[in-house]
Amino acid sequence: MEKRKKVLVCPLNWGLGHATRCVPIIRRLVSEGHEVVIVGDGYPLSFLQKQFPQLRSIEVPSYPITYSKGNSQIWKFLGLIPKILIGIKKEHRWLDELLDKEHFDQVISDNRFGLWNKKTHSIYITHQVMIKMPKGLKWLEPIVYKLHRHYIDQYNTCWIPDREADGGLSGDLSHKYPVPPNAKFIGTLSRFDKFTEIEPNTEYQTIVILSGVEPQRSIFEKRMVDKFKDTTHKTLILQGKPAEDVRIEKIRQIDLISHLNDEKFVAILKGCKEIICRAGYSTVMDLDTLQVLNKARFYPTPGQTEQEYLAEYLCSRATGLEPVAR
Repeated sequence: MEKRKKVLVCPLNWGLGHATRCVPIIRRLVSEGHEVVIVGDGYPLSFLQKQFPQLRSIEVPSYPITYSKGNSQIWKFLGLIPKILIGIKKEHRWLDELLDKEHFDQVISDNRFGLWNKKTHSIYITHQVMIKMPKGLKWLEPIVYKLHRHYIDQYNTCWIPDREADGGLSGDLSHKYPVPPNAKFIGTLSRFDKFTEIEPNTEYQTIVILSGVEPQRSIFEKRMVDKFKDTTHKTLILQGKPAEDVRIEKIRQIDLISHLNDEKFVAILKGCKEIICRAGYSTVMDLDTLQVLNKARFYPTPGQTEQEYLAEYLCSRATGLEPVAR
């Protein structure tokens, strides 16, 4: 084993995906004997605290990200830019002050732009080297790419959680533009990588996985309840609320559950006939790891250009994958 390290792991609070894909990283660090401290807020922090109750955690707010109720997010996002920039400066200053008080050998930041510092070795995780812009603003993509590169370049290393060959799972998002000199493809990340041999649970025909930022998560939940409450087959709607105790509500043929442990979740994913979900990249990696990506029917978050692109990209190249739902 290499020298024991003290490591901060810091996922962005933008849905659960940034936290879930940190699980295999934390699991490996712990198994190698390193000291891991988790930094986060909201549901991602609650999720990782449940996954690793033995680890120390620090609550540090992420950026104030919310979605519009409508089908476009660009104006909502543009309005948040000043607050996001302030948030980046605050987290950068917080890390600097922490490192004055306490030594850390490494900081691993999943899409938090400001968590780099010359006093330590910093790693940035992203599958979006380039960021997709909505129609009418495609001309901005090279500019936004260079802006993102500015932040990537502050870090010692950039990890891209994807396969390098043949466009991987992320397509243009990490393959279209030149990979930064400090970046490398590390393969996909999934917290389900150690559960692939679990026996399927065939209790449910359909599972709906809710995720993402409010209010779109709740809007999607209501839409799915309305869609499946009068069907004749059993449906599970997983709300993605790990901060709560496990709560089950029955609505006719629907079981509405706040969250499940990984073993039960995997068994149901493997045993169901249909998976309805957002096209978040971490969800895509999880389904790919379990070899159930062919069951997916994607409902991209309206106006979320990354998800809209991923859904179209994956459906265009995968045999048996359901068309993108609107």
